[in-house]
Amino acid sequence: MSDELDRFLAHARGSAATGNAKLLSLDELRARRGEESAERWGLSALRGRLVELSARGATATLTAAIEIVAEAQEQSEPVAWLTLTNGTFYPPDVADSGVDLAALVVVRAPDATAVARAAERVLRSGAFGLVILDLGGGSNADLSMQIQGRLVTLAQTHDAAVVCLTEKTDDTASLGSLVSLRAEALRQRERPDFAVRVRVLKDKRRGPGFTQLLKRRGPAGLT
Repeated sequence: MSDELDRFLAHARGSAATGNAKLLSLDELRARRGEESAERWGLSALRGRLVELSARGATATLTAAIEIVAEAQEQSEPVAWLTLTNGTFYPPDVADSGVDLAALVVVRAPDATAVARAAERVLRSGAFGLVILDLGGGSNADLSMQIQGRLVTLAQTHDAAVVCLTEKTDDTASLGSLVSLRAEALRQRERPDFAVRVRVLKDKRRGPGFTQLLKRRGPAGLT
């Protein structure tokens, strides 16, 4: 198992997401966002923090999360994606978005508590710069304050970003007071393309109100 982990980490740290027509490159993202935007959203802004990315309706949480995964891989950071056994993670779509699946650990667990405990084990290794917890919606997405506290401590100790994906409206309470940043990701149509609007609802460092619009190309032939 140790040899397998070593091989995975060697590949992940030497991997970069390339040839991606749907996601902008890291340089293009930074150019479009500007320095101030880059400080508010993206891997560097999320390091050492417990983050919640949520929405309901025309959700784009998976798209926004996959963008962060691609950014982490651009920086040769190993990434873990932890989801429920009935989660919506679909490898072909993720790969089509430019993510190197060979540099991504995917773990499926029966409930949110099991997902969080798996995340703790991943974080304790100190090897991962980004850990995604896809918790789904409803009461099953709840995490105890004790679990949240451990995730925060591990994120800070290892300078990792811990991002929880949930299904809820913007007026629904966040996972808890230990969430350092909460954002909403919604899909909107901008012919002939699509856009993902990421709006910060809570930010303990800089305050809420920041919005970032990310352009996405629609399917071929769409007008």
